[in-house]
Amino acid sequence: MKLYYLKGACSLASYISLLEAGRKFEAVEVERGTKRTADGQDYNTINPKGYVPALLLDDGTLLTENVNVLSYISTLDPNGRLAPQVGTLGFFKVVEWLAFINGEIHKQLSVLFRATSSDDMKRSARENALRRYGFVEESLDNKPFLTGENFTVADAYLYVTLSWLGRLEIDISGYPRLTAYYERCRARPSVQQARKAEGLAP
Repeated sequence: MKLYYLKGACSLASYISLLEAGRKFEAVEVERGTKRTADGQDYNTINPKGYVPALLLDDGTLLTENVNVLSYISTLDPNGRLAPQVGTLGFFKVVEWLAFINGEIHKQLSVLFRATSSDDMKRSARENALRRYGFVEESLDNKPFLTGENFTVADAYLYVTLSWLGRLEIDISGYPRLTAYYERCRARPSVQQARKAEGLAP
């Protein structure tokens, strides 16, 4: 199994989740500018969409898109912590969070990474992102993680978006539950290991 990733990108959630699942995999970095892989291939020939993550299974099947890849990885956890069993309401609650993070949070933050975004677009994106994080703040209540006691693939994804906020000039200090949640996630061994493997700061 191969995970194609960009350093510090959303694919970090898949990296973290594979470590949480205890699965052996090969991590292949994609160079941001050239879209060449670390082993010299043109990434666009592997994934014509051109973005990460992409998970190449041992049988040659390629999985793409965050919600899909993370949902698949959740089924690889022998302890069933990354998501409840497929088909249960608990599983669909994790997928619901994945969809929210992907469509409502990540989408807003993407505007802030684009050099072509105007100041008005960036201001609107920051405001929208803060509103979405406010929803997460309320939803956390007294739970350690999004759906309860277990750190799931949705938590891995949300953590990655939170890890970008310093450079995107978004302040969540007014959300104490979310701030404490971020620190809990950041302290996990899988998060520390994945960040180290990608060459990111602790």
